[in-house]
Amino acid sequence: MAVKKRTKVSPEFNMSSMTDIIFLLLIFFMLTSSVVAPNALNLKLPGRSNAPKVAPKNLDDVRIRNSGAFALNGRTVDLVQLDEELGSRARGKSDFSITISPDNDTPTEYVVAVMDIALRHNINAILTTEKSNR
Repeated sequence: MAVKKRTKVSPEFNMSSMTDIIFLLLIFFMLTSSVVAPNALNLKLPGRSNAPKVAPKNLDDVRIRNSGAFALNGRTVDLVQLDEELGSRARGKSDFSITISPDNDTPTEYVVAVMDIALRHNINAILTTEKSNR
């Protein structure tokens, strides 16, 4: 008497478990991506605002040269002096503002250094640009 195998191997691949895993991963990444906050500078973009306009006489100007030299209101300072000076001027003032005026082709790292100082001292920084003469 011959014994026959009753189970047959199916060559088909069952995709239902794979789709379950994909949907679970999709839900996981959607939930965790809303929790993660990007680590970036808080830039204030131009637009309409109901805030009172700042008079130009109240603004201090930080000029940045291509070579990395900084000037505060026309006086040449280094980065440490600029940090101390802006920190002392911003103490006790909630609406202290500066303008950052880099020269054309100034490396971005110098501009970011001044923006970081403004962020640490809670200073409103306005980035200005000049037209290129090319």
